Amino acid sequence: MGDTNGQVVAGGNGKGNRLDQLYQPIDVLIDKETDSLIICDTGRVVRWSRRSGTTQGEILINDIDPYGLVMDDQRYLYISDTDKDEVRRYQIGDKNGTLVAGGNGKGAGLNQLNFPTYIFVDQQQTVYVSDNYNHRVMKWNKGAKEGIVAAGGQGEGNALTQLWYPQGLFVDTLGTIYVADSGNNRVMRWPKEAIQGTVVVGGNGRGEGANQFKNLRGLSFDQRANLYVVDYLNCRVQRFSIE
Repeated sequence: MGDTNGQVVAGGNGKGNRLDQLYQPIDVLIDKETDSLIICDTGRVVRWSRRSGTTQGEILINDIDPYGLVMDDQRYLYISDTDKDEVRRYQIGDKNGTLVAGGNGKGAGLNQLNFPTYIFVDQQQTVYVSDNYNHRVMKWNKGAKEGIVAAGGQGEGNALTQLWYPQGLFVDTLGTIYVADSGNNRVMRWPKEAIQGTVVVGGNGRGEGANQFKNLRGLSFDQRANLYVVDYLNCRVQRFSIE
């Protein structure tokens, strides 16, 4: 807090696939137990120690087109793969993982995904996936062979029953879904088992105003219920106080 300049903690040696480089990294989390960063990089997932003097990372998983990344309380990694249209769960050190969502080819069936992006995992290891090209959020209970449409799924559009290229996800302890409805430039709240959502922020058209967006990506809450939204094409992060 209070810094005006950042510090390079991974990469910073030009675009590339060497161990001291990154190539369009898209998601990251902190593994507190090993004090390291786990990063979704193009074609791989890598780990970088946060200890000073670290000059390169190590490859955890290869042969993957990763997008979203989550770690649960048991330190399992969950990673969405936009090439294979699936989400897998990995133990650290396991390069193959276990299928937990999708994996039945690209499609709109309940056992399929089409370009899965952001994911969220609750304490029951239920997996929520922004099924981007299907304009829906899917919920996969632990061990399920198919998912449940938890938000959207009515084709692309801006009605309260619809989503348009959903991205960032957060699910609270009541099962309420908050989703970055990217194509509609709004964040929506979907109560558990609801057939439509409500607009939380945005929804005021595409623009650069204080409550407007141009193409949303990730979202996150802090402990004071402030909502942070990645406003992608406006090249900024916006913060909102949510009741």
